[in-house]
Amino acid sequence: MPSSPRPLRKLGFLTIGLFDEADPRRGHESTLEIIELGERLGFDSAWLRHRHLQYGISSPVAVMAAASQRTSRIELGTAVIPLGWENPLRLAEDLATVDILSGGRINPGVSVGPPMHFDEVKGALYPDTADAEDFSYERVRRLLDFVRGKPASDFSGVQGFEVFSDRVQPHSPGLGRRLWYGGGSVSSARWAGEHGMNFLTSSVVKAEGAEGPYDFAQIQLSHIRAFRAAHPDGADARVSQGLVVIPTDSASPEQRAKYEAYAAKRTPRTTSPQGPARLMFAPDIVGTSQEIAERLHAHAAFREVDEVAFALPFTFEHEDYVQILTDMATKLGPTLGWRPGA
Repeated sequence: MPSSPRPLRKLGFLTIGLFDEADPRRGHESTLEIIELGERLGFDSAWLRHRHLQYGISSPVAVMAAASQRTSRIELGTAVIPLGWENPLRLAEDLATVDILSGGRINPGVSVGPPMHFDEVKGALYPDTADAEDFSYERVRRLLDFVRGKPASDFSGVQGFEVFSDRVQPHSPGLGRRLWYGGGSVSSARWAGEHGMNFLTSSVVKAEGAEGPYDFAQIQLSHIRAFRAAHPDGADARVSQGLVVIPTDSASPEQRAKYEAYAAKRTPRTTSPQGPARLMFAPDIVGTSQEIAERLHAHAAFREVDEVAFALPFTFEHEDYVQILTDMATKLGPTLGWRPGA
């Protein structure tokens, strides 16, 4: 098995935080317990997906706040907050507040573009301004400016008994260096680099070339290189890769069968670009930690990252996630050269 030029330095995981509409507290509690388990196992980071009007985490910032009070070391991230649903100024206040509460442990990941099903939701989300809203990179730039301490108001000083600041309060000085952009195209990778962000690359990329054959790993590698070429830190700019990885070392026969069926059902979409956006999906990787490590070391993009946030499958049970995370931390991570955090 060839060695990786970049030994795995940070091991993280990503969860969608599913819940039953009839009992949402139980699902949220399961998510918090999984994050606590991640910290005990030594994971460096736990990341939350963001789902609006679905049965997943609709308010990851609130969940991060709760998790920050039940953990002490593990970093907490979002992958990703779609900014089309957010006011950048208000989001900057929330993020800074949670970062302060966590002791500087949050890693907000964001993306831009119109909200999903915008025509159906715009009347509720932006009843008066839908046609005027800007869903471009400018929305990210505004968030960056507010988090990094640029003025948000033309007024500061004392008015009566109240004191006003011209920048977002509280201000968390390190947060501006821990903002991530979740992108799947060369242009988004380059924009993130030019603006000094970190880059989240997942199991979905855009096949932007006119003709195939299409190789997911090579497309993803081109995004990583475009990002670092544009970033002031160059080759040291932070990239985290988020493939779906399911180790089976300690899985029961029933669990292995379920995991293999899950991956097999999703495999057909990985063979060619999908839909008008020409999305390419990475195959889910199921097997023993040794088998997974061999496939990762053969993955062109993985060889150029030293951070990962492996995505947990959407529809499994709590005990399945416990098994998967335990195998990741005790089997797969060490096989990739990672050592648990203290």
